[in-house]
Amino acid sequence: MSFISQNAALKQRKEKKLAKEVADGSLIAHADGEAELDDDLKLIKSNNKRSRHANDSSKRMAKKAAQEEMKNLEDSLFGTLYTPLEFGKEADSNGGGGKLVAQDHPLFFMDKSTCNEMVVYEEDLKAMGGKSLNEEMKPVWVDEEEEETKVNIVRVNRLRKLRKEADEHLISGADYVARLRAQHAKLNPGTGWASMDRKHARSGDFDDSSDDESGVSIADGYEDAGGNDILRSNDELVIKSTTKLLPGLLEYSSLVDANAEEPSSGPINSVQFHRNGQLLLTAGLDRRLRFFQVDGKRNPKIQSIFIEDCPIHKASFLPDGSEVILAGRRKFFYSFDLVKAAVSRIGPLTGREEKSLEVFEVSADSKTIAFIGNEGYIFLISSRTKELIGTLKMNGSARSLAFADGGQQLISSGGDGHVYHWDLRTRRCIHKGVDEGSITGSALCASQDSSLFAAGSSSGIVNVYKSEEFLGGKKKPLKTIENLTTMVDHMKFSPDAQILAISSRMKKNGLKLVHIPSFNVFSNYPPPRFSLQYPRCLDFSPGGGFMTVGNAGGKVLLYKLHHYQNA
Repeated sequence: MSFISQNAALKQRKEKKLAKEVADGSLIAHADGEAELDDDLKLIKSNNKRSRHANDSSKRMAKKAAQEEMKNLEDSLFGTLYTPLEFGKEADSNGGGGKLVAQDHPLFFMDKSTCNEMVVYEEDLKAMGGKSLNEEMKPVWVDEEEEETKVNIVRVNRLRKLRKEADEHLISGADYVARLRAQHAKLNPGTGWASMDRKHARSGDFDDSSDDESGVSIADGYEDAGGNDILRSNDELVIKSTTKLLPGLLEYSSLVDANAEEPSSGPINSVQFHRNGQLLLTAGLDRRLRFFQVDGKRNPKIQSIFIEDCPIHKASFLPDGSEVILAGRRKFFYSFDLVKAAVSRIGPLTGREEKSLEVFEVSADSKTIAFIGNEGYIFLISSRTKELIGTLKMNGSARSLAFADGGQQLISSGGDGHVYHWDLRTRRCIHKGVDEGSITGSALCASQDSSLFAAGSSSGIVNVYKSEEFLGGKKKPLKTIENLTTMVDHMKFSPDAQILAISSRMKKNGLKLVHIPSFNVFSNYPPPRFSLQYPRCLDFSPGGGFMTVGNAGGKVLLYKLHHYQNA
């Protein structure tokens, strides 16, 4: 059978089936079923769409409700953030969601300052119900028993440091509390980063109304307001700069040795602070000049210089800080230029045959260096040209020197037991007096203001004189100190002349600190157990805060004196 005959047979069978369905009515039912199915599908799609719209609407409503609740919470915590207030009107509790604001209290004040700092003005304070800056603030509560209470600050040893006068015993409770606070602030000073130098940090933000001395900006109209000093400094509240050092016990702390990074292999003969208070030189018989930066914690070494042909017996800064003079038991001496870092050898002196120039002093004006020579001669050398500019002559031998009156006068003593005062402008002796009880003078020193000078002798006696009285003919010393029994080698006044240090290298712990003007020796110094060994030299920092002691063991001991605030 061919394909054509097969297709024709299939076509005939389909036509017969269709005719039968039409006769039975099934075709119409099938058409109706398909129409109903289409309607059901459309209804389902419509319902799904409505449900999605309903879900989106409920989500939006929930989100809106959450936002409203968050706004109400923020209003209750931070004020009417979303309901701006109008001037002179109250906030509506229903509309804004906030509380009623009283009309008699301003909601804010205007910042009338020209800089970024908030300044509260007097009219704004009054508007807010506050007091004027000129009105005295009264304490909320006062303890009546505090004024009636009396505290004996002498009975307990650790409270004696609170005295302002040596004979003070009883103080009131309020004064006791104030002194304790002052003592705490004194022992725990503020850190450097907390000191705000606002004048330099914000020089462009301040106008002419800024205070020139303190750098603190003061609002217009408040230049004369009481309490401005509190903004400038807390010195008057804590401790006054004129507080006197009290006798008895000295407040000090032992710190890391100043030359801990590189101790000397020989005795230390010289220690001295630079005028900046941070640089310290040490020199000794190991022929090395060393420089250390003193910070009290690590004291790092800066430089070390080796002098090959001269064990150093003395080294000293020029007061202007530009050079260091070095001398030993030689006919010459050395100069070390700090700026150029160069060492120069000077000498021997022209026309002189001196065997040693190991003892010298430098004037306070950095112009003159005085060397002790043989047979009572004193040589004056210009610090600029390093040439001999003058010669002085004593009776007997010269042993010690000290400059006074800013470098215009020179004090000398020696083997005849006399003290000489020289006027360096005329190169003449203006006064000669006997040092009471002295056979041979061994040490001299003068205070920075030249009002006092001390003379030490080979017997260990130290006499303290008032310069005006001694030059006027009064030979009686203010005080004779007999705490040393061996020859006095070195003496030094503190910068404010409240402490006199005297030492002898011939005895262990042979160093005493004398309180001026009571002339009593501090009983708690030196420390026990011979910690100083044999002291050979000492020095105070320019501010008095540090004291160094060089000993025969090659160490430079460092102490902090708590009475002084600066190094």
